[in-house]
Amino acid sequence: MEGGPGHRLSAPCWGRRVIANNKKRVRGGDGCINSVKKLHRREISSNRNRAFSITNAQERFRNMRLMEEYDTHDPKGHNSPVLPFLMKRAKVIEIVAARDIVFALAHSGVCAAFSRETNQRICFLNVCHDEVIRSLFYNKNNDSLITVSVYASDNFSSLKCRSTRIEYIRRGKPDAGFPLFESESLKWPGFVEFDDVNGKVLTYSAQDSIYKVFDLKNYTMLYSISDKHVQEIKISPGIMLLIFNRASSHVPLKILSIEDGTVLKSFNHLLHRNKKVDFIEQFNEKLLVKQENENLQILDVRNAELMEVSRAEFMTPSAFIFLYENQLFLTFRDRTVAVWNFRGELVTSFEDHLLWHPDCNTNNIYITSDQDLIISYCKADSDEQWMEGNAGSINISNILTGKCLAKINATNGIPKGDECSTSAGSSKKQDYSKVRSTVAEALEDITALFYDEERNEIYTGNRHGLVHVWSN
Repeated sequence: MEGGPGHRLSAPCWGRRVIANNKKRVRGGDGCINSVKKLHRREISSNRNRAFSITNAQERFRNMRLMEEYDTHDPKGHNSPVLPFLMKRAKVIEIVAARDIVFALAHSGVCAAFSRETNQRICFLNVCHDEVIRSLFYNKNNDSLITVSVYASDNFSSLKCRSTRIEYIRRGKPDAGFPLFESESLKWPGFVEFDDVNGKVLTYSAQDSIYKVFDLKNYTMLYSISDKHVQEIKISPGIMLLIFNRASSHVPLKILSIEDGTVLKSFNHLLHRNKKVDFIEQFNEKLLVKQENENLQILDVRNAELMEVSRAEFMTPSAFIFLYENQLFLTFRDRTVAVWNFRGELVTSFEDHLLWHPDCNTNNIYITSDQDLIISYCKADSDEQWMEGNAGSINISNILTGKCLAKINATNGIPKGDECSTSAGSSKKQDYSKVRSTVAEALEDITALFYDEERNEIYTGNRHGLVHVWSN
């Protein structure tokens, strides 16, 4: 959410903003497949097709089991000398998978790459002994991984970006990458944001108040925006929303073309005086504005049509996900998820879907590229709690119906050859692989989650720095 160190999500390919002070927000604007075609296909599809999709999803996740375990911690240290805290075991905060490689970033700043073919650690992506990696982004345009890092030699004050081809990483050569945006001074509160849907990168240099837009394919600069009065920029498919410093009774806004920065529309949105703005969000032609203790306003910027949703019905969420494929948005509040349309109507409330983390840790949530499924780390059912202890469950739910289609918990995540007929089976360990954790242990304190749609595998990371592979 705006104004804090939280994350803002967008599905399914996560546009990421990284700010130069350990704050990171996940940005909106990431429907990766042709929206018009998919919306048209959805409109003409029958309920039978939807039922088939649900059945298919249930089958896909029915027999998910704990198969492998990777460790991001290297007690020997992969470089010498290394920063002391890079030597310590730390929780996994981000997982990205690409081309049969699983990348796991630990809170310490260490990032390890693992091969799903050999189940071995390929390398660490920290190429300098004082490099602390803050975030990862897979650039599908050129099959590379972008790392965003800070360095001890710079007193951890500036963000530095590097692009490394996946092929080089596969060969164990993470130092074969090249730096990006070297001309930019990305000191706090500067940031870099990767926008997958538009194929753009947005940087902000705080020292001269200049925003720059780059092409994600070849990293060439397209245009810049220099205005000290711009408070925030929001990205949607095809457009950018510029939010300026508010006046007492209104906030000035501009909508720009993402391609060339052309101003498409300038207008003021009226505000209640002396009330703080909870959020301003842009979704295509819809503008969502919420002030403290006021109704949600949904403005159609094309015709200035305004509708309101009662503050009793719509309370300020801690995070959003905009679903560009089906013109809906998700809200997260107090461990619960809800789906809304842009008429301000509640579309879906999820059954059996109480999120584990109260602060809406967005790295524990994955939305599929079709935007029909949400995979989350949730609280276990109360009747399972006695058996699972502190273990949670990985829930797969249908976004349009709210139904829980499948679940991985301590009783059903045991590999077939390792199952036990007694209730103690949930704590039994595997002997045939490198997995040292029990299924229940692997489901405790999950701090990151990723779903590889090509391999149909779920990867989870926990507070011990371990990564677990769930597959059928």
